[in-house]
Amino acid sequence: MLRRTRTAKVYNETSTDDDFDDTTGNQKDDSEELEWFPDLNDGKMKKGRQKAPDKTADGKPLSKRVAKPKETKPKAERKPRTVRAPKVKTVKSNKEQQPEDTNGPKPASQQLMMVKEERLSINLNSEFSNTAAVPGDMPDEGPSSSQHPFGVKKEEPEDFTFEEPPQKKQRTDAQQGRPIKLKVGNSRLEDLQMNWDLIQILAEKTGAGQWVCGNIVQLLQEENTVPFMVRYRKELINHMDADAVRDVQLVLEELRSVAKKSRSVAQTLKKEGVLTSQLENALQNCTTADEIDHVYAPYKKGSKLSKARRAKELGLEPAALALLQAPQTLDIHSCIQPNKKGLSNLVEVATGVQEILADMISKDKESLTYVQSLCDRASVTIHSAVSKTALKEQQEQQSNQKSKPKDIAKFSLYTDFTCNVQQIQHHQTLAINRGENLKILTVKVNIPDWVKNDFCRWCVNVRWKPQGFARPELMEILKNAAEDSYKRLILPFLSRGYRTKITASAEKESIAMFVRNLRQRLLMCPVRGKVIMAVDPGFHHGCKLAVLSPTSHILHTDVVYLHGSARRREAEKLRHLMLKHSCQTVVIGNGKACRETEAFFTELIKQRFFHQLDVSYCITDEAGASIYSVSPEAVKEMPDLDPNLRSAVSIGRRVQDPLAELIKIDPKHIGIGTYQHDVSQSLLRAALDGVVQECVSFVGVDINICSETLMRHVAGLNAGRARSIMEWREKNGPFLNREQLKLVKGLGPKSFQQCAGFIRVHPETVLSYSTGGNKELDVPQNQTAGKRKVKASGTISNQFNPLDQTCIHPESYSIALRFLSQIESSLDMMGSDSLGHNVKNSVKSSGLDGLAKSLNTTPETLQLIVDGLTQPPGFDIRQDFEQADFKKEIVSMDDLYEGMVLTGRVTNAALFGAFVDIGVGRSGLIPKRFITTDKLPNDKKRRSLALGPGERVEVMVKHVDLQRNRISLDLIRVLR
Repeated sequence: MLRRTRTAKVYNETSTDDDFDDTTGNQKDDSEELEWFPDLNDGKMKKGRQKAPDKTADGKPLSKRVAKPKETKPKAERKPRTVRAPKVKTVKSNKEQQPEDTNGPKPASQQLMMVKEERLSINLNSEFSNTAAVPGDMPDEGPSSSQHPFGVKKEEPEDFTFEEPPQKKQRTDAQQGRPIKLKVGNSRLEDLQMNWDLIQILAEKTGAGQWVCGNIVQLLQEENTVPFMVRYRKELINHMDADAVRDVQLVLEELRSVAKKSRSVAQTLKKEGVLTSQLENALQNCTTADEIDHVYAPYKKGSKLSKARRAKELGLEPAALALLQAPQTLDIHSCIQPNKKGLSNLVEVATGVQEILADMISKDKESLTYVQSLCDRASVTIHSAVSKTALKEQQEQQSNQKSKPKDIAKFSLYTDFTCNVQQIQHHQTLAINRGENLKILTVKVNIPDWVKNDFCRWCVNVRWKPQGFARPELMEILKNAAEDSYKRLILPFLSRGYRTKITASAEKESIAMFVRNLRQRLLMCPVRGKVIMAVDPGFHHGCKLAVLSPTSHILHTDVVYLHGSARRREAEKLRHLMLKHSCQTVVIGNGKACRETEAFFTELIKQRFFHQLDVSYCITDEAGASIYSVSPEAVKEMPDLDPNLRSAVSIGRRVQDPLAELIKIDPKHIGIGTYQHDVSQSLLRAALDGVVQECVSFVGVDINICSETLMRHVAGLNAGRARSIMEWREKNGPFLNREQLKLVKGLGPKSFQQCAGFIRVHPETVLSYSTGGNKELDVPQNQTAGKRKVKASGTISNQFNPLDQTCIHPESYSIALRFLSQIESSLDMMGSDSLGHNVKNSVKSSGLDGLAKSLNTTPETLQLIVDGLTQPPGFDIRQDFEQADFKKEIVSMDDLYEGMVLTGRVTNAALFGAFVDIGVGRSGLIPKRFITTDKLPNDKKRRSLALGPGERVEVMVKHVDLQRNRISLDLIRVLR
């Protein structure tokens, strides 16, 4: 049985690539290894053997992973012993109340492993591995997730390379927090009914500390949203970011699904009358769906009888068991029945026994664990080639010109592709899968032959060795059974496992890349205070125009034909519009006719055609604008406009306020990410919805001017609550403060707590919303009284509260007022230099921790209060992000040459590199091999944060392929 101990590294001379974690690319932790211990019958030790230690030096159980010195006593070499017939194995949990996991009998497979090697490095991330490290369980460890679990090493910038297998992102930092004690009577935890501890397994799988996982579980059970936890409960989640918290949430749901599946399988087996206490215990020990499948496999009924089941129905199972348990008494000739099919001769009987044994071997967990350990040390590769079907169809279609040929050329890189499964890149995995789904490629996993030979030898001589003398013909049956089991049953199982593992990893990274790109696209800095002319370019149907006010109101729409014979007349129309509305900013969509439209405006700018106006233009991505223009949301918002003109409006608003406009469009349609249709759509949708909610919440929304679409993405709100807020606003006028949200029907205390900090109430918008500019707008008495009666909320004030313009949560208002009083300031000074000076002096003299203690709050809450009080009015977190590039001249691909240095902006990041717009009408590609740490700022050296949409970069042209219309670039540096 696998057990974890702390030992010193003992195979330094023989260390190979196996010493590195397969999923992280980091060197494995030297302080822990998996050890194999022999099977000690009933706890008795044979002569010359040492008992495996079940306690550490300080007397604590081994399963607790107590820190101890790395020096360990050398163990005497163990000898193999006779193996009994295999039985159903139970998977022991890590709970302390099960001491038999330490002192009980060990599986026989471990004996030969101890003889062959003193130490065997096992891939902890294997689907067959049943144990993992438990972070945060050491006595000297403080409540900080900076203590990394086994197999995870902190990512260092100097180790960065895109050619390595993807590295696991560390989820926490060295900050400290306080644990929340889980409620004992929580129904969700009790419903799991599993032998393992939820928090412990959650910590193992996510790499976070146990106390952090406990806090997150508690917060989620209390219906807290991820944005609320990340901003207002930082100390409880150890300052984790939103992506890390969502990962914990995802793993938590997976564990709940595993528990549900375990109960379902147990009920099925109970109905069939085969559920034993031993089998039920094994199911309750499983932590993954794969482990449940392994336990359930011997009892699973297939759609048709397998060879083994047919042989069992013929009555050959006793003979197969006798071959293992008492071969000297087995007379295989006695099973022959000349008149019965399958038993008519010795060959058929031997074949039936062999098939039963092969089935037993393939479903034995110990055998699967052993063969997986062999594969972990082997060079397993994946190979793709053109399928025979694709070649045949291509030949047929060459003679038939009307049919559409399969595009084999798109997969030219993978028509004869071989790569180690531990080194294959994510985009390669997804490309191969796509080619296979299109029936263009065939894919095969290749495992070296020595794995088969070693496994079969181990089966015959150790694991399945007969308990007594077996005649040569019986040993031949056993040998053939082992070979048949490996070739027919185990090899396909291993191949599926490898394909599933690399595909899941590739999908996860692809979704993560999509999420990062979407976040940076949504958080691009808005262009405020400018009248914008948006142009949706076109040839035959003309260019659609929309002139938008600084507040995104539609001032004028039209269609002009800039690429026809009446170009001069249309140019005059443009000049009249721009002079009439004092418009100096043009936004052009990057669709068809974009280059020609750009050239047209460039020519007019050079001729100073617009007179005193200093006109500039920018190119923006119009992906998804056409889809949005015919959506119900667009029809409701612009009912009187033609869909083509709605597209132009959407293009302009994307520059004025990217967040408010892009959230109206399905993220899959806005031109970011790669292989989005090849990944799990449910996981992709959940991840994208999460990042949209995060961006909208962190930016904040003005409750009196934001749209219903934007409002429904605020944390704590949904479509129904957003609709209720809009109805309340239409009926009663603008909100005067956050407290009035409690008057909205359907918005309870928990919803208010989650959304209040992300909602802003600005006096300027209230005054512009109301007629006459009356600052004392009264709340209708019937609304207030009714709400008081239902919720006992008391009187709702109808006065402005300056703190409602900040990120400070209403639950911290009293602390903020006490802090202002302590530093001798007032709310009237918010955002002023004098208040900032007072705060700085106070923090410098007493320290943030001291001030927090005096105010009976946490340093994190006080820091948020300080930020909210000192930030200027109308502060927007997006002002630190990149803005659209405006220019006045054009460059073409013909002007490019190798070695030319240019500046550009990243338009999309893929798993294989980053696309950069350098202003020539075609994005160039920076291959990932050119994105290295020495070219990145310190905050971008993490793989997951390397480059994303909106980043301004300086690049050098490496190659220009005019025929294929491709540009290869080298990254010089990231511009700030």
